[in-house]
Amino acid sequence: MGELSADTRSSRRVRGGNSLQNQAMVRTTQLLHAAREPVPTRPAATVLLLRDSADGIEVLMTRRSMTASFAPGAYVFPGGGVDAADAASHTQAKRRATQSDLHLTQAIAAIRESFEELGVLLARRADGSAADHSDIAALDRAAPFTAQCQTCGLMLSADEVFVLAHWISDRDLSRRFDVPFLVARMPEGQTPVADETEQFEPVWVRPADALARHQAGQFFIIFPTIRTLERLLDYATADAVLQACAATEQPLWASCPRTGLLAGREARYMEHEHPYGELALVCPDGQVMHPLDWQSEQPVALLKNLLRLTAPNPGAMTGPGTNSYLVGDPGTGYIAIDPGPADPEHLEKLWRAAGGDIRMIVCTHSHPDHAPGARPLQALCERQGQPRPPILGLPSAPTAHAHSQFSPDRSLSNGELLTLIPRGLEADSAYKTSHTLQVIPTPGHAANHLCLVLLEDGLLFSGDHVLSGSTTVIDPPDGDMNAYLDSLDALSAACTEHQIKFILPAHGHVIGGPDSEAAAAIARLKAHRLAREAKIINVMQALPEGTLDDWLAQVYDDVPQRMWPVAKRSLLAHIARIEANLSLND
Repeated sequence: MGELSADTRSSRRVRGGNSLQNQAMVRTTQLLHAAREPVPTRPAATVLLLRDSADGIEVLMTRRSMTASFAPGAYVFPGGGVDAADAASHTQAKRRATQSDLHLTQAIAAIRESFEELGVLLARRADGSAADHSDIAALDRAAPFTAQCQTCGLMLSADEVFVLAHWISDRDLSRRFDVPFLVARMPEGQTPVADETEQFEPVWVRPADALARHQAGQFFIIFPTIRTLERLLDYATADAVLQACAATEQPLWASCPRTGLLAGREARYMEHEHPYGELALVCPDGQVMHPLDWQSEQPVALLKNLLRLTAPNPGAMTGPGTNSYLVGDPGTGYIAIDPGPADPEHLEKLWRAAGGDIRMIVCTHSHPDHAPGARPLQALCERQGQPRPPILGLPSAPTAHAHSQFSPDRSLSNGELLTLIPRGLEADSAYKTSHTLQVIPTPGHAANHLCLVLLEDGLLFSGDHVLSGSTTVIDPPDGDMNAYLDSLDALSAACTEHQIKFILPAHGHVIGGPDSEAAAAIARLKAHRLAREAKIINVMQALPEGTLDDWLAQVYDDVPQRMWPVAKRSLLAHIARIEANLSLND
């Protein structure tokens, strides 16, 4: 059994020597899967050769050998490994003033591979004219490439090759590559001819057609190729792609995907996709072991000291359901966060997942999908002969709706620490670690909203203040937009102070990653709200006599109409903030 303490100081040291100040990452002792070092990456480069057609952009692809060690039989863009000769050939290539040495080397590698695999030559003669079939005929694909170009007086057109994207192979793969996806226009008058050893069947294809054929099982392409083709759908011409790349000299996106299990099958995700942060938390070294299916039958282990059980209340406002969390372990007992609705089966599953040892019940706020289960869960613990766990949180304000009334057993204070400490640390036990939650009041979504930081592991339990894949509703008068934005600032400061890497929302997957992804997610939320507010101001100025519904239709024209009644509440909150700021400036 564990000991329970509540410490109201802002920081301290816990037994066992774990510092709560500047904790940089999840404790390795709490990871579900043993740490492992992913296979080192190999440098490579690939290039998308583009041309325009009457139906839009076409890209050159070719089929890899069925005996290839990597992606056999897949349709790919030409490319391959970067070698020492590429880095030593800078003087044989024309470069842009803004083109870095690294990008120049990669461009040379991509030009070389395009020639060796498909007989496509991105080069120019001494007079500046483009190489043609006669120059290609003078070169031997099997001989050293740049030396031959030098002999023939050809300069490689590296200045016409731009960086489109940067891909790093998944951490779980046995062969991994660090690959820029480059882009260039196909030289006029040249015809690709496969080498018939590594590459076969060169084909020009529109991105949409390649994706459709892949979906139909007729055109096998791998994950980075799929995602790259999907991005090309946004561009009407080859020039549009090249101009977008030339404007930055940096990848338009970068990704090292992560893989989880969906319906028992592997599913890969990029950094901007919702499951990515959860996979980074649970399987940091790329282990393909974490199920991503939403279900309400079984608790999902996220760490050794963290379980999530999703309530069976999916819907437009709750997503897959309300996430109830259990923090702790068998040696300390558990803190239950957001028990959810008063659903007896959900609460019994939560109680059983904690082994019946729930020490505290904390509600992030009083909305009906979060707090009503607190009293029944408390009563269940008592009926089973366990000590009565206190219900903690902030009482609902007078502005709360009738269905959101809430009175905790004890109100929490700003900076208060809720600590689970194992008993018998000197005993031979696998559970000798403390778990400490710090309280951060975050009014905005609700007047009594709070968030919690698991200090030892840099985790933020965000309730409804930060959600995965959507923005929260601010419903006046209990919801307040000024308070919401101020609370986002408080959470941003907490990310810095406590080096928070992951956010655990009340709805949806874990948000974050090993670097600054959690803080970036909060910054994006604030930027989104301010951008929406700027749009509101513009619409109000353009339609000064407009009704609220008139403004709603223009401000939320990017939101499905079925969500407009809910969006109208946030619109009211924005208008109240705008009017308050105007009165302050008068």
